[in-house]
Amino acid sequence: MQVHLAYGRTGLQVELPSANVVKCLGYQPAEPVDDPLRAVRRSLESPIGTPPLAQLARGCRNACVAICDVTRPVPNAQLLAPLLATLEAAGIPRSEILVLIATGLHRPNEGDELAEMVGPKIAADYRIENHRGENLSEHVFLGDSPRGVPIWIDRRYVEAELKITTGLIEPHFMAGFSGGRKLICPGLAALETIRVWHGPDFLEHPAARAGVLDGNPVHEENSWIARHVGCDFIVNTVLDDQRRILDVVAGHMDRAFAQGVDFVRKLTTDTISEPADIVVTSSAGYPLDTTFYQSVKGMVTASAIVKPGGTIILAAGMSLGIGSEDFQRLFDENPTLDGFMQRITETDYFVPDQWQLEELAQVRRKARVVAVTDGLPPERLARLFVEPAPTVESAISDALSRHGPAATIAVIPKGPYVIAEVA
Repeated sequence: MQVHLAYGRTGLQVELPSANVVKCLGYQPAEPVDDPLRAVRRSLESPIGTPPLAQLARGCRNACVAICDVTRPVPNAQLLAPLLATLEAAGIPRSEILVLIATGLHRPNEGDELAEMVGPKIAADYRIENHRGENLSEHVFLGDSPRGVPIWIDRRYVEAELKITTGLIEPHFMAGFSGGRKLICPGLAALETIRVWHGPDFLEHPAARAGVLDGNPVHEENSWIARHVGCDFIVNTVLDDQRRILDVVAGHMDRAFAQGVDFVRKLTTDTISEPADIVVTSSAGYPLDTTFYQSVKGMVTASAIVKPGGTIILAAGMSLGIGSEDFQRLFDENPTLDGFMQRITETDYFVPDQWQLEELAQVRRKARVVAVTDGLPPERLARLFVEPAPTVESAISDALSRHGPAATIAVIPKGPYVIAEVA
């Protein structure tokens, strides 16, 4: 049977043995909105749990609008155009509106990439700046959270009279779901905050996984931090597997987010009757699979339904390579995953982006991982605690020789956009 995996910008068609494939896991059916701009305007005018945005903006001298960085396929142009027009109509001068890219610790987004993210008109007409999480002087200290996370948040957001965040609600492999509070922490947080919130005390908790909010310390802590910092209004969207807008929720940070999560959970959850010997997956294509760092998310999704000792086969573009210099350094400094885990749990060893290697270590404790990509040479992949393969088909052939000709195969074509569960 032929299956289309989300890979890079174009996708990847693969041939899988029909007799072995027990299920393809994906989105539940849902109709996209007829008119996305009208849906956004309606959400601004009739929000959940707050007055209309125009009313909130009236009398404010300035506003900060936080948006996701390039690693999230948010339809920014469709969200921002009505939102920015509403702010100006309410009396906030365009010169006093800042669009702040919530990069967390990711690289800045500029030039042609920025124009692609928000649309050329918005990129040309509005002041757009990047958050820089490693520059502590650009942040304000707001105390410690209940679990001892030091709260350092971008000064430009903290000091704005009107604080707005936008984003995308989808499954998230640590925080349960993206969107809502995540634009503030980690999106606008300093390294000093993220290193603790993304530390082993949080990530090793069994509830720190996709689709789980209750009892998830990652979600609970950044929600507390976001409330403490303040957010006047959110605008979050839900996309289908073709990245069409299915819903827009706006208003109160917690209440609007909760309504969006209810919708997304039903949309993205799919089950399999028992774990599979082999799971074929992706990292959801561009822009989420541009680096090995981001592609770890696809492995984590697959690990939920693979048998212990099984094989995960991941296809990801990785067009921008491994990831940050810090993330690359982790592989040079840690020859084994067991040694790495011992260092981060028993010593004060810390390297930015280590949390993604920790997630990979969790996956590898359960299964082997085979990676198929055009973005990295096989010899480099082999140093990243995964096994390289030239094609998905060759990886399947090898896995069947390991697990037997009757081995079961599950497929998750959209990778981390699905909450995969064993029923």
